[in-house]
Amino acid sequence: MLLLSLLLIPLFGVLAILVNKDNKVSLTNVKLIGLTASIVNLFISLIIFILFDFSTNQFQFVQEYHQISYFDFYLGVDGLSIYFVLLTTIIIPISLLSNWTSISKDVESYVIIILLLETLLLAVFLVLDILLFYIFFESILPPLFILIGVFGSDNRVKASFYLFLYTLLGSLFLLLSILAMSSIMSTTDFDTLFKGNFVYLTQLFLFYGIFIAFAVKTPTIFLNTWLLKAHVESPLGGSIILAAIVLKLSLYGILRLILPVLPKAYMDYTYIIYLIGVITIIYASLSTLRTIDVKELIAYSSVSHAAVYLLGVFSNSLQGIEGSINLGLAHGLVSPGLFICAGGILYDRSHTRLIAFYRGMAQIMPLFAIFFFILCLANCGAPLTLNFIGEFLSLYGVFERSSLYGVFASSSIVFSAAYTIYMYQKISFGGAYSKMFTANLADLNKREFMILLTLVVPTVIFGIYPAVILDAIHYSVTTLIYSFDINIFDCTGPDSWESIFEGTTGSSGDNPFGEPSDPVPGRRCPACLEEERTVWVIPGKCCPYCGTPVN
Repeated sequence: MLLLSLLLIPLFGVLAILVNKDNKVSLTNVKLIGLTASIVNLFISLIIFILFDFSTNQFQFVQEYHQISYFDFYLGVDGLSIYFVLLTTIIIPISLLSNWTSISKDVESYVIIILLLETLLLAVFLVLDILLFYIFFESILPPLFILIGVFGSDNRVKASFYLFLYTLLGSLFLLLSILAMSSIMSTTDFDTLFKGNFVYLTQLFLFYGIFIAFAVKTPTIFLNTWLLKAHVESPLGGSIILAAIVLKLSLYGILRLILPVLPKAYMDYTYIIYLIGVITIIYASLSTLRTIDVKELIAYSSVSHAAVYLLGVFSNSLQGIEGSINLGLAHGLVSPGLFICAGGILYDRSHTRLIAFYRGMAQIMPLFAIFFFILCLANCGAPLTLNFIGEFLSLYGVFERSSLYGVFASSSIVFSAAYTIYMYQKISFGGAYSKMFTANLADLNKREFMILLTLVVPTVIFGIYPAVILDAIHYSVTTLIYSFDINIFDCTGPDSWESIFEGTTGSSGDNPFGEPSDPVPGRRCPACLEEERTVWVIPGKCCPYCGTPVN
C-alpha cells in the first residue's frame, strides 16, 4: 500500500481543500493543507527508500490491480526509479513554499494544481505498464497549461500554448510506437517487453517515434523554444517543477523504454544523437552568454545540462549511464535553487529580472550571496558538488565512445563557468550597491533560508560522498549493460554466435552466454579476475564493469 498511498495522499489533500472551500477557510490554511500532504508523501518515500533492497534489479513493493480497465494497473519501483520518486517528493513541498507569499489570488487553484502534478508525476515513475506510462506522461500537460496560463507573467498565454502544443505533437510519435509494441507483443507490461527482442527494422521505427518524443521533452536543438518561454513566463513554483522533474521524464523514459527494449537501433544511431547533443550544448551555451535576463539565463543553462546527460545515457558504458542519472538528480536540486534565488528572492524584492539592474548585493544580502555562490559553483560543475560527479562520469562515457564528440561536449564545462560566474559577479559584486534601488533589499528570511538549505546540503554531501547514489544504481545499470551485449549479437541464437566467434570457449558454469562445453562468445575480464571478480565480456568489447578492452 506504500506506493498507492504516494498517489492518493495528494488527492486527499485536493479533496480536503475542495470540501473546506465552502467553509471559507483562510488562504494560509489552504497552503498548510497542501504543504502537509506533500510532506507526508516525502516521509513515505523516505520509508520506501530505507526498506528498498538495492542488491537486485527486480521491481519491488509491487501492487497489482487487475482489470480496472482495458489494461491492468501495476505499480512498482526499482533502482532506476527510486531516486526520481525521492526527487519529486522533495521538490513539490519546495515549490509550494517558494510561492508562499507571492501567490495571493486563486490560492486554492494553485495548491490543487501542484498536488495534482505530484500525483501524475509520481505515477509516471511508478507504473509498470507502457500504456499507463504514456497516459500519465501526457496528463501533466493540462495542469501545467493552466498553471502557466493563469499564474504566469505577461506573455503567459503564449508560453502555455507553446508548452502544450510542442509536447503534445512530439508525444504523438511516442503513442504510435507504444501501440506498435503492444500490437507486436500483445502486452503493454514492462517486464514482458524487457524480455522481448524486436526485429532490427522494427526497432528502428520504434526508436524514431520514441526518440522524437523524448527529444522534445529534453529538449534538444530546434525543439527547445517551448522550454525557454515556459520557464521565463511561468510562476516560480512552475519553473521549479519544470526544471527539476518534467525535464527528467525524458531521461527516465530513455532508461525505461529505449535502452532495454531497442538496443540494436540506438547503438546504430548513437553518433547522430551525439551530434544533436553537441550542437545543443554549443548553441544553448552561446545563447546563454548573450542573455541579459537572469531567469532566462538559468533556463538556457538547463538546456545545456540536459544535453550533457542525454549524451551520457547513450554512451553504452556503466560510467556514462550512472553519470547521466547523477547529473539529472543534481540538476533537479541546483536549478530550482537558482530559480528561487533569481525569481523568488531578487524578483520578489525588486520586480526586475535584468542582470544590469543588480550590483553589490553581497554588501546587504550576505546570506543570499553565500547560498547563491554555492549554487553557481554547482551549476558550473565544480568539484565537491553532485554536478561534478554527474558531468565527469557522463563526459567520461562520451569519451569512451568517441573522443572527438567528447572534446566538443566538454566545452559545456567552460561555457557554464563563463555565464554562471559572470551572472554571480554582476549580481553579488560588480562595484557599489546599485543606485537603481532607493532602499536596501532584505536578506533571506527563515522560509527562504530553509528552502535553499534543503537544496544545497544534499548537493554538497552527495558531491563529497557520491557512493550513496552510485552503489544504489550500480546493479540496475550493470544489468542494462549486460542486456545490451547479449542482444546486439542475438540473431538466431547460439548457432550464429559460433559462426561469429568461432573457437571461443567458456570454462566456468557462471558464463551467461552458454554452457562450459559450448562455443560461446564470452571471455573473462583479466583486470576483474585480479580483483577476484568474474565478469564475462564479448571479445573485442570493453568490460562493462571496469572498462578494460578484452581481445
